[in-house]
Amino acid sequence: MNDFEEWISGTYRKMEEGPVPLLTFATAPYHDQKPGTSGLRKKTYYFEEKPCYLENFIQSIFFSIDLKDRQGSSLVVGGDGRYFNKSAIETIVQMAAANGIGRLVIGQNGILSTPAVSCIIRKIKAIGGIILTASHNPGGPNGDFGIKFNISNGGPAPEAITDKIFQISKTIEDYAICPDLKVDLVEIVDSVEAYATMLRNIFDFSALKELLSGQNRLKIRIDAMHGVVGPYVKKILCEELGAPANSAVNCVPLEDFGGHHPDPNLTYAADLVETMKSGEHDFGAAFDGDGDRNMILGKHGFFVNPSDSVAVIAANIFSIPYFQQTGVRGFARSMPTSGALDRVANATKIALYETPTGWKFFGNLMDASKLSLCGEESFGT
Repeated sequence: MNDFEEWISGTYRKMEEGPVPLLTFATAPYHDQKPGTSGLRKKTYYFEEKPCYLENFIQSIFFSIDLKDRQGSSLVVGGDGRYFNKSAIETIVQMAAANGIGRLVIGQNGILSTPAVSCIIRKIKAIGGIILTASHNPGGPNGDFGIKFNISNGGPAPEAITDKIFQISKTIEDYAICPDLKVDLVEIVDSVEAYATMLRNIFDFSALKELLSGQNRLKIRIDAMHGVVGPYVKKILCEELGAPANSAVNCVPLEDFGGHHPDPNLTYAADLVETMKSGEHDFGAAFDGDGDRNMILGKHGFFVNPSDSVAVIAANIFSIPYFQQTGVRGFARSMPTSGALDRVANATKIALYETPTGWKFFGNLMDASKLSLCGEESFGT
């Protein structure tokens, strides 16, 4: 195990400190690094084999942040565990040190779900977060890899920032890197705990524990699809809330997701669908690679459309302790999402907003204190 592997696994033994050389390397720009609604997503070989492809995009992210803002700031880094994650994180650590970042918070073994990255950014008041994921796309050397940048509010970078990153990437001439890792820069954190703490402040865990482990417990079946959610499911639902261990399957994150698409739909989560059809379980769910999409199934495999699942939550939102205390500012849905949420909003007299597809648009409403619950057609709630 090398030094970096020890750091990222949380078993690092402190070494002697010394001057860390900062080097600047010349590079040539690429003209295809335009982030989409979910960041920059390409075939893995682009990042692994094309000269400086990864370095160019990471440097473009750093250049998009004013030096005075990033100097000494905190940055969160994590990913869904897919192939090339750890190699990319090692490069990001080296480049962060060279670009003035004062503190890097990384999930153990490089594992952090997208919602957990958002949670930690807000908790530690970080300047942002870099998430290494291609969402529900397949992983592995022949699969896909991606990079998303979330800003200080925890949400995806808005178009003004992603456009700035793209413009920089088309003219970049050099990147800065510290080939030797700076010991004090890196802080390895438990991948689950910060997110679990946030959930405890939102939901009634005592009631949930009775529901999942009591005498008349709800029998659940959760498929993590070998993505990032596996450790969260095992620690929160099974260990803390008492659901039987066999309630959760495919919970070990794999670099290639077991050779499957980590896409929670009726096609790629077919095993869960078949299991639910037996009637043995009352509730089923599957999650995508980075943990920000889910599919819900009822007894006998009844499929809950994502347009309906957000509406069901909205209709019962005041059963959630957090919203009993804070109230509800508004609902939002993407344009392709059905009007089920509109009916709940109308019945409850709560404001409803319609946005283009993409969580960055929901983030704008959240920043304006107009939104409490949102969902889109692609299984994100």
